Amino acid sequence: MPSPSAELQAAIDAAQAAAAIIRSLYQRNLAITTKADQSPVTEADVRAEEAIHEVLRARFPDYGFYGEETGQHNLGAESVWLVDPIDGTKSFVRECPFFSTQIALLRAGELVLGVSSAPAYEEFAWAERGQGAYLNGKIIRVSATTELAQTIVSTGNLKSLTRSPAGWRALGELIGGISRIRGYGDFVHYHLLARGALDVVIESDVNILDIAALTVIVREAGGTFTDLNGRDIGLATTSVLATNGQLHARIRAALA
Repeated sequence: MPSPSAELQAAIDAAQAAAAIIRSLYQRNLAITTKADQSPVTEADVRAEEAIHEVLRARFPDYGFYGEETGQHNLGAESVWLVDPIDGTKSFVRECPFFSTQIALLRAGELVLGVSSAPAYEEFAWAERGQGAYLNGKIIRVSATTELAQTIVSTGNLKSLTRSPAGWRALGELIGGISRIRGYGDFVHYHLLARGALDVVIESDVNILDIAALTVIVREAGGTFTDLNGRDIGLATTSVLATNGQLHARIRAALA
């Protein structure tokens, strides 16, 4: 395993600082506040993001910061941290372990590193461009599946995709030709994709903070990560098609 850069080490340290706070507050029946977009936020979200910001700002004071809870700072900087302290707050408050901390670095419009920390699920993944992807300290790689009949697909947040009859029909036809359909959601199916346990992830209604770090991890594991229209991932991305690479064109065509 190569030595992490100073930036990746800062992101790892920040995620670990957040994990300590999250573990201390998990299953504690915290008060819940509803934000303008109707999503929940708790003391754990805010305190975890503050801890992350403190670590990253101390190491890289000139970098921008885009956080789910504390907002945007210096987004005009060449390097900007993208942070979701608890992606899956609804799971967190319902005491389901499928939540995670997501930290990514965007440099000149390109995602260059990502850390995905799931403290209750006990998984910690990271990747840096050109250095491979790791899960709990071990290098990981996407599957080599090439046939649709052997493909395992996981889906999440499909409201937009299935809003039209055509969307439902395309998804239904795809499901009819694959091996298995699952709905792991959140960080879980991206970790499974990156380590070769499934082959395709399809999502809509996402936010860049949900997927930025996971984009780097899947790509460094050898996969392909775009939106459902085949476009590159950016700040405005709201959907995902992530695959082992070999299946990407066929899944994209099927959904089109």
